[in-house]
Amino acid sequence: MNDTTAATASEVIEKDVLIIGAGPVGLFAVFELGLLDLKAAVIDILDRPGGQCAELYPEKPIYDIPGFPVVTGQGLVDNLLKQVGPFKPSYHFGHMVESLQRDPDGRFRLTTDRGAVFLAKVVVIAAGGGSFQPKRPPVPGIEGYEGTSVHYAVRRMEDFRDHDVLIVGGGDSALDWTLNLQPLAKSLTLLHRRDEFRAAPDSVNKMRELVDSGKVKLVFGQVAGLRGDAGQTTHAVVKDKDGKEIELSASRILPFFGLTMKLGPIAQWGINLTENLISVDTARFETSERGIFAIGDINTYPGKLKLILSGFHEAALMAQAAVRIAAPDKKIVFQYTTSSSNLQKKLGVI
Repeated sequence: MNDTTAATASEVIEKDVLIIGAGPVGLFAVFELGLLDLKAAVIDILDRPGGQCAELYPEKPIYDIPGFPVVTGQGLVDNLLKQVGPFKPSYHFGHMVESLQRDPDGRFRLTTDRGAVFLAKVVVIAAGGGSFQPKRPPVPGIEGYEGTSVHYAVRRMEDFRDHDVLIVGGGDSALDWTLNLQPLAKSLTLLHRRDEFRAAPDSVNKMRELVDSGKVKLVFGQVAGLRGDAGQTTHAVVKDKDGKEIELSASRILPFFGLTMKLGPIAQWGINLTENLISVDTARFETSERGIFAIGDINTYPGKLKLILSGFHEAALMAQAAVRIAAPDKKIVFQYTTSSSNLQKKLGVI
């Protein structure tokens, strides 16, 4: 995978195209744009690429990707990352888009919740059903600890070093971070409702090995409350499977309760919407705002099919339209990767 860029408020990142969403369709858009010499930045609210494929079903088999009789969600993402590698996009994970406006020079200025600023002539919304936002567990007063002790994603592993870490959940994210944070943590407890996990079997086996060796504590139950002051937790109150309350040391808590999808600030950009989806034309996949395109599950048009392969088709046509905005003086010659030495050089195969 290409380097992830940590954009901050101290810099303005200028690209030809900004892609909002790092799922399969957003990643393939990087490829199609790259063939036309357009440089892209990819922004996603999640802490890694892949969108739904990586976050919700990394191990789930997909059977309708052309050329792959079967491929897992994570396998598809890994292959796409390799495919776009020659075009060196910049990735900006853990960023939620807060505002979008058009500057006097016609470019779009986009800012994120972390103060990053991007400038581009074209914006491509490939955000699936919208931004993925973590589900908040139903724990009284948890809001007061969010961002200090309670985190819904791991942005820096060092922030968990030498802490009593409590991870809540039984899916891939919970198991992956149990394995990755255990060497750093002062103590690590994995809490789940029952002794059944939805994660990859290899991860579950490795977790059980850590439990057997005393390096991880495995508890069955649910969080009922938090103890602490000024945003800093000290303990989590847990109701175990027998209904008894116990307290677990916890100065850092990671609840993995899944994700919800919200259109978020996109709904305020003046783009025509149809039942919370973005209306586009089927020749360009452009929205009602010139220079803003929408591809993948977030768009709608007559005959729309919410399939990854449909999103790939949309990305190809979008790129052909986007280049006429981002590089209006560029002579466009349609070429095939199978026969064009020029395209093959860009891909690094010759």
